[in-house]
Amino acid sequence: MPANPPISVIIPCWQDTAVLEHLLSRLNQLARRSRQELQLIVVDAAGCQNCRQLCLQYGAQWIPADPCRGAQLRLGAMHARSSILWFLHADAQLQGNPLPDLQARMASGVVGGYFAFRFSGKACWQSRLLEQLIAWRNHFGVPYGDQGIFVEVSAYHACGQHSPWPLFEEVELVKRLRRLGRFERIAQGLKVDPRRWQRDGWWRRSLHNRLLALAHFLGVPATHLARRYSRSNPTSTIPANKP
Repeated sequence: MPANPPISVIIPCWQDTAVLEHLLSRLNQLARRSRQELQLIVVDAAGCQNCRQLCLQYGAQWIPADPCRGAQLRLGAMHARSSILWFLHADAQLQGNPLPDLQARMASGVVGGYFAFRFSGKACWQSRLLEQLIAWRNHFGVPYGDQGIFVEVSAYHACGQHSPWPLFEEVELVKRLRRLGRFERIAQGLKVDPRRWQRDGWWRRSLHNRLLALAHFLGVPATHLARRYSRSNPTSTIPANKP
């Protein structure tokens, strides 16, 4: 892999204009400071003209799509021109400049990786404990998409891409990547908005997510689980975080 290769950043969204603007602005700032070439791809499940105009403003490619996050991610990867794919949620909050660490990991020969789960905002004992529990789960299980999964493009396609599901779309991909080569964690660089945990209750939301994960493990179809998720989260048809 050449030094400092370009990165294709793929962002699925659905009615996420406000948080998306912050993310696109931040990515543009980091690209200029690091002299890093970023291809920004936004796959919009709402077909929102405001989102389209926002993408034009920040030099991002806007792609309309049906509301299924796994299919959105696959569609975005089809339009990627770079050897590195970085999948970010629209509400991802970048901490410092994660680009050098990401490039260094890819240059070391990993097939991909993810960022440690960290909540943004003021820490509390619930958030700190959940971060530790999620780190333990990542070690034995699968990191989810809100942890900024990145991957070498040929490894991504060799491992079958994201599953075309609205939920748990990254599970099989990560398992196959780990069998293929080194899939490593970056300790700092990305933070997750805690508003859903604060709204629903730290433990209630986490328990609900774990029950969904157990049901998925037992073979319940992801489409069925997504409908259950949407009923419990009426403001979102595309689940955003699943720790």
